[in-house]
This record gives sequence, C-alpha cells and structure tokens, in this order.
Amino acid sequence: MDMMWIYAAIILWVSGTCSMETGTNQSISLNFSTTVQPKLYVTINFTYNLESEVNLTCGNKTWNEMMFVIWKIHSNNKDCKIAFSNDGQSQNNCSGDKSLQNTSDSHSYLYIPKLSADDVGIYKCESVYSGGNENYVINLSFTVSPTVTGWLEHTDNTTIAVCRADRGKPAASISWSRKGSEVVTTQASDGFFTVESRLTLPEGTDTKNLSCIIKHQTWKDDVILELKPSYFPWLWIPGVAVGFVFLVGFFIFAQKKLVMLRQCQQPNNSTSKSSSTEDVEEVQPYASYVQRENSLYNSSADFFSHKSSAHASHAHT
Repeated sequence: MDMMWIYAAIILWVSGTCSMETGTNQSISLNFSTTVQPKLYVTINFTYNLESEVNLTCGNKTWNEMMFVIWKIHSNNKDCKIAFSNDGQSQNNCSGDKSLQNTSDSHSYLYIPKLSADDVGIYKCESVYSGGNENYVINLSFTVSPTVTGWLEHTDNTTIAVCRADRGKPAASISWSRKGSEVVTTQASDGFFTVESRLTLPEGTDTKNLSCIIKHQTWKDDVILELKPSYFPWLWIPGVAVGFVFLVGFFIFAQKKLVMLRQCQQPNNSTSKSSSTEDVEEVQPYASYVQRENSLYNSSADFFSHKSSAHASHAHT
C-alpha cells in the first residue's frame, strides 16, 4: 500500500515537470515569432528649380550587387509605385515620364525629365542587396523666382510705398530702408506665394533714397528696388489733351478748306456751261446762213441749168 502511494507521487511529480517545461518552450517560441526588425529610413530634402531635370538615387550600390529596388511615390494626392529586380521583372504605374535609369557605371536612379508641380511629394525607396538594404524618404519640392515690382501710391495726405514679389516659391522676404512696414503673404492653390509689403509715409516725406530689399532662395544677390514718385499721368495727360485739340482743329480746318474748294469749282463749271451755250448760239446763226446760201446757190444752179437746156433745144430746131 505504501509502495502504491510512492508510485503515485512519482507520477504526479513527473507530470508537473513536463507541463512546466512545455509552457516555457511555448513562451520562447511566441516571443521569437513576434520579434520584427524595424526599417530604418534616412530622410532627405531635395529642392530643384521648376522644369529642371531630376535624378534621385536610392543608395550607392550597383546593379551587380542589388537584388531589387522599389520606389513608393505620393504626389498630387496620388500613390504609385516603380520597381525593378535583377531578374528582369519591372513595375511602373506612375503617370508622367518618371522611370528607372542606370548610369554608365551601373548605378540605379529615378529619372524625372521635367519637374512640375504635380511631381512634388514624398518619394520613399528601398533597395535590397546581398547582405543588407537601404531605405530613404525623399521630400521633393521645387523653387520659382518671383516677379518683383514697386510703386508709390498717393492717398489724401499720405504716401504709401509698395513692394511686391509675385508667384514665387518659397515665399520671398521683403524689408525696407525705413521701419514701419506691413507685410501680407498669400499662397495660391497651386503652391505659389505672393508677398506684398506696404510702407506708409507721412506727408512731405522725402522718397529720394527710399528702397526695398527683396530676398529669395533662388537668387545669389538681393534685389533692391528704388521707389521714385510717379509723374507719368500728370506729365502725359496735358500733352495728350493738347494733341487731341490740335488734331480736332486740323480736322475742322481741313473740312473748311474742302468746302471752299468745292465752292470755287462750281462757278467755273457754270462759266464753262454758259460759254459752251454761247458757242452753240453763235454757231447756229452761221449754220442757218450757210444753209440759206446753199439753198440760193442750188436754186440759181437749177435755173441756169434749165435755161441752158431750153436754149440748146431751140438752136437745134
């Protein structure tokens, strides 16, 4: 009986030991299966001029070392992918002219022939090679030089100096040779910035040396605009008015001359008509006279001819 209890105790001890060992093995296996190595991405910011050629690389490995490369692109609120493997398989569902190219020394790069606003976005790439991989996040943007203008506005008893940098990217910076300006920056829906700075000057302020300084990322040197009073309207408006009056006067004078010319030509026509009438009247009596003379001549001729005929007949008898 005592031996049976001993056997039972041994069996229970062995079962508990096996159960503990089995649970430990499951825990280790679970931890191993959930352990994932995180990808490390290197973030790079690239800025190019609009409409320029862009080459983006994903590491410095050659095709002989690489197994595949994948570009995941998010631009213009759309996602697309470009991929290529060393066994010749490829994928490209991106719009535009983006493509994978190789340099002369077999380095891969993403080629954008002409950068546009639709190409701006996030370019995430992963290149896998024998022994490791490289991962990059590239923030691609573009720059555009703004168009700058400056002028003076006159309102009431004040003068307002205005400097404007229109449709640039990124936004320009405007400062003045004097203090007290107000700057307003607006961004258009296409990503371009317009910066306008206004400086209010009291009445009688000398604007001879007034200037604004405009800075932008695309310029090596700052742009300095000297604002001078604009006399253009006051100088040209009187001149234009005088010219207009002169043209009107010349037109009226020409019209009068034309009327006088026509009036002078009318008497000549009547004179020529009357002279021609007199000629006709003078010719008509002469024609009548000639006609009467011809009639008399014809009558005389007939008379003498008849008389001669009668005399000849009598002589013959």
